[in-house]
Amino acid sequence: MAKEFAIGIYLFCFKVLFSIFKLFPLRDKTTFVTSFGDNCQYIADEMDKQDIPIQKVFLMKPSSHIEVKDDGKTIVLPFESNNIIALIQSIYHLATSKWIIIDNYFGFLSAIAFKKQVKCVQVWHAAGAVKQFGAKDPSIQNRSARARTRFLEVYKKFDYVTSGSERMAEIYQESFQLPKSHILRTGIPRTDFFFNDESKKTARSSLLAKYPELEHKKIILYAPTFRNDGLNSGEIALDLEMLYKELKDEQYALLLKLHPAVKTEDDLQHKFPGFVYPVKSEFHVNQLLISTDLLITDYSSIPFEFSFLERPMIFFAYDLEKYVKERGFWEDYASSMPGPVVSTTEELLGKIRVADQSLMKIAPFNQKWNQYSTGNSSRNLVDFLFK
Repeated sequence: MAKEFAIGIYLFCFKVLFSIFKLFPLRDKTTFVTSFGDNCQYIADEMDKQDIPIQKVFLMKPSSHIEVKDDGKTIVLPFESNNIIALIQSIYHLATSKWIIIDNYFGFLSAIAFKKQVKCVQVWHAAGAVKQFGAKDPSIQNRSARARTRFLEVYKKFDYVTSGSERMAEIYQESFQLPKSHILRTGIPRTDFFFNDESKKTARSSLLAKYPELEHKKIILYAPTFRNDGLNSGEIALDLEMLYKELKDEQYALLLKLHPAVKTEDDLQHKFPGFVYPVKSEFHVNQLLISTDLLITDYSSIPFEFSFLERPMIFFAYDLEKYVKERGFWEDYASSMPGPVVSTTEELLGKIRVADQSLMKIAPFNQKWNQYSTGNSSRNLVDFLFK
């Protein structure tokens, strides 16, 4: 109750300020509101490449990683922080920009109404979907009626949602309660990375610059989805001790890509020398995928992008029954994933050495989810919006 009250106060203040700034004329300006960053980065870079004469404003949450400088021509502000001045400036830019590009759910959208000329584009942070989200997320039934109404009001502000496939277009229509006309089949901007040989080479070099010993090893990436119950415990479901004993002499290395908020032991790299390498925010996940020979994950969206590389995957879904019940899935998990599904480290070990046998499932999976992501997604979107 207290949380809903605080949200209500915040949104009311946001609405009042927005209504005032809305009296100002619109400008040739694009405001990016971002909590992830990668899609927005590719769009902004393409705008620069095409020399689009439009000012860019970046409203960035702390989790957003974008390489951009606040140089006057481009404006960078912290968003949803304790900086009141930055918040007021952010609301001004939102009220006076002709284009708004967002990469996540942002509650402020429920409290405002853009001018008719403004286009709000959702460049959702996932290329595909395992878990249900938006209006289809089972957990929203536990929220108040006011919260559920607010969610729908946010979705109504999306003039367009970029999609990489027809399957994802269908999911967006259900999740955001949008008509077909609101779906842009441009592809996903950040997937352009997988079609750029220079970018892939640089990514590989960056990893080897820090860990040169990995050059001749078979790299396994373990990238599980975020779980609230693992936030403070730091527990890793994989039995690292068992994997270390079985694989250390076979030229394997295990990269651990966990959520930045998950606290783990500080000495894992020393405890399992030459085998375990915890990697955090210094590497974007796409940079890691380029050097990955085998991906181990569960319910995250990483497989949708890793499928571009046509390399094996194993799905370590040790809590599948619980997760399906709590989150809800779009499709039957075991049959839809492009690799074997296991629930124990022992099973996982048995699949690691024969992982290549499941490669035949990856190409159809990639075509299903990355149908429109063919290397020109950023250009497609920029051309649509600004030309």
